[in-house]
Amino acid sequence: MEFGEYLRKRREELKREDPQFSVRRVAGRIGVEPSYLSKIERSLQPPPSEQTTRALAEVLDEDADFLLALAGKVSSDLAEIIRSRPRLFADLLRQLKDMPDHAVLRVVREVRDGEW
Repeated sequence: MEFGEYLRKRREELKREDPQFSVRRVAGRIGVEPSYLSKIERSLQPPPSEQTTRALAEVLDEDADFLLALAGKVSSDLAEIIRSRPRLFADLLRQLKDMPDHAVLRVVREVRDGEW
């Protein structure tokens, strides 16, 4: 699913329960023009900046990294981490690419918990 399509679907889901999720009101909450947000949702504009995407994630109760990935972007903090050791992280990501989710989650838990 494309970024704009997902964004519109999510906003409309929330709008069914709460009118605060109209295009106009969401745009106002993130500091953009309603027409700009509407064009993003209809894929007439490319996905917005990281800052705006993060604001959308907060308003729509979504994971910012998920929305950034849909937008074809990587958060600036992750990009900085990768730039700090590019060969190592490139190799790690390539190794993880084809692993099943449960195996990746196991690696994440081991790293997080310091059990190596």
